[in-house]
Amino acid sequence: MQNHFELFHLPAQFELDMSRLDRAYHEVQTEVHPDKFVNAGATEQRVAMQLATQANEAYRTLKNPLKRATYLCELHGVYLQAESNTALPPAFLMQQMEWREQLEQAQHDPTDLDRLKKNAHNAHQQQIQQIAQQLAQSDYQQAAQLIRQLMFLEKFNQEIAKVQEQ
Repeated sequence: MQNHFELFHLPAQFELDMSRLDRAYHEVQTEVHPDKFVNAGATEQRVAMQLATQANEAYRTLKNPLKRATYLCELHGVYLQAESNTALPPAFLMQQMEWREQLEQAQHDPTDLDRLKKNAHNAHQQQIQQIAQQLAQSDYQQAAQLIRQLMFLEKFNQEIAKVQEQ
């Protein structure tokens, strides 16, 4: 079975040309779309469906920076173990605590909430850049540590969005 990058004929790296990914995905989907196999045998239909499913999963993984980074680490034998490995740098944990306090206080002040959202978004973008650097240097252990932090940042950004909706 091909890995996600091979399926789309892309280099196995974090930095990807998203328009190239989109084109490759549509090409694969066109080749294996179930409608093309209506008159085929059951085995061919099943294989086409499996390939279409694999292409969908591969596309979702490579399109999302967090999933793509995680996948690259796993391809190189480094698994996040996010559920069991929750050790994070103290400075990062302190920042998270400060932001949570700010979120609590900003719930009734749209200006403060917007400022917090901007800061959290900037931190998220910086984290992605740091992950990209580590992956480019093939430091998958360090990238995995940064990915675990990114998971916290994504969750925090979702919490801010929920507060804004209310």
